[in-house]
Amino acid sequence: MKTVNELIFDYQDYPIIPVRFRNNDRKTPLIESLLDSGGDFIVIPLPIATFLGLKLEKACDVDTAGGTASLYKAKVDMAIGKEKYHTLYNQKEIHVSTREDIPVLLGRNPLFEDYEITFKKHINQLVLSPLAREIHSSYPPGF
Repeated sequence: MKTVNELIFDYQDYPIIPVRFRNNDRKTPLIESLLDSGGDFIVIPLPIATFLGLKLEKACDVDTAGGTASLYKAKVDMAIGKEKYHTLYNQKEIHVSTREDIPVLLGRNPLFEDYEITFKKHINQLVLSPLAREIHSSYPPGF
């Protein structure tokens, strides 16, 4: 079996990472998510949280370029990367935005804490080298 030491993602204009979320028996398809080095945490739009049936807890209101948005906290299982090579997070705290016009945003927590991140702009690649995460070669049952 081949050992993989990093996750490599090709992208065009923005650093995009495929992510899948799961809550109990509900799971999303792979979602193209934006790596947000200016964000503190993971933010998903409300329709995804509703689809997953997440239990939301009010967190705060934030001012954004598009106006004020309410944020809620929730916990969800998450796979970063495609089925072939990915890392898993169980019951990761995320934030849910009431704004529906935003992409999934992957902020510094946990990505910048768990990976050394290299932008290879000249070849449009994003490389995540795990510092403390294991890369898996297939999803667990039900994911």
